Amino acid sequence: MAGVTSEMQTQGNVSQTYDGTSDADVMLRVKAGDDSAFAYLVQKYRRPMVSFMYRMAHNTAAAEDLAQEVFLRVYRSRESYEPSAKFSTWLYRIATNLAVNYVRDTRHERPEVMVSVDEPDQDTGLTMDVPDTSLTAEETILRRERMAAIRQKVHALPERQRLAVLMHKYQQMDYRQIAQVLKLSESATKSLLFRAYETLRVQLKEFL
Repeated sequence: MAGVTSEMQTQGNVSQTYDGTSDADVMLRVKAGDDSAFAYLVQKYRRPMVSFMYRMAHNTAAAEDLAQEVFLRVYRSRESYEPSAKFSTWLYRIATNLAVNYVRDTRHERPEVMVSVDEPDQDTGLTMDVPDTSLTAEETILRRERMAAIRQKVHALPERQRLAVLMHKYQQMDYRQIAQVLKLSESATKSLLFRAYETLRVQLKEFL
């Protein structure tokens, strides 16, 4: 497995091989023993997976480790893979289970407010103490406050609401995909997101 882990980190041009091929078909190639297909999927999903895990763990090192574990579980599950749903849905179901377990297991180890000025913002790649030259000093401060407030309020949502918001807002997943990951109906998913966004709207009204 170490060889595969090394390969998935070093192959930079595998995407050209699978252009026009669905992710499910690529995963079937992984199932058949094609490690370059696995490297392609890791290359495609690594950044969004680290971002998703960071928003759950609020720790860069933990996010990297969790994302790595997701791909290891994908690889270990390759022989039993069946394309009954979109590959991304199957992937995020693995990621969600792993993230939820991590949050539950470390709940008492982490501070309530998990926003560090040393952690890079997953949207911009900048740390909070690196100024954006397009903003005034006052705008920069307000932006930092807004980012911190959003992170804190999203993290404080009930577990399923938080997961749904992260997948919908930051991973651009549609209602159907989120419903499949969370094993809910689409109508229940829409209701879940409505309640979450309404809570955030009320709690963040001073920043909107």
